[in-house]
Amino acid sequence: MRHGLSPRPSSGLSWSLFITPSTLQLHPLLEVLLEPVPDGERELLRLGLQEALVNAVRHGNREDPRKSLRIRRILLNGWFVWQIQDEGPGIPVDRRFFRLPEAPEAPSGRGLFLIRQCFDDIRWSPRGNRVQLAKRRQNSFDP
Repeated sequence: MRHGLSPRPSSGLSWSLFITPSTLQLHPLLEVLLEPVPDGERELLRLGLQEALVNAVRHGNREDPRKSLRIRRILLNGWFVWQIQDEGPGIPVDRRFFRLPEAPEAPSGRGLFLIRQCFDDIRWSPRGNRVQLAKRRQNSFDP
């Protein structure tokens, strides 16, 4: 995993860029992505980030280890923000829904619903291969 850090403390913004091979070995990456989050807020965000990363690897990059994920963690006064981008074709607008599958026994289809439950704001790039996930901080402070 390559990691770049470009802090801008005077603007109340700092960000980190992570580039990692497209695999499902996500636990160490999740821990790094959640470092600035207080312990009491981590579990819900871990679930949402894990779902978003797994979707990017499985559906975006089709589990191709030659492809990469680009993850940007942005710390703003009042918000935690993550942008996850894969090398796939993207999710079409008409498939970006956040509901459970109609059949409870369906083997998949819950990821976007779970992500919606974990974050306060979700935005897609026009192409649909980058998602931005944001959560309000419980205690706002400068990063």
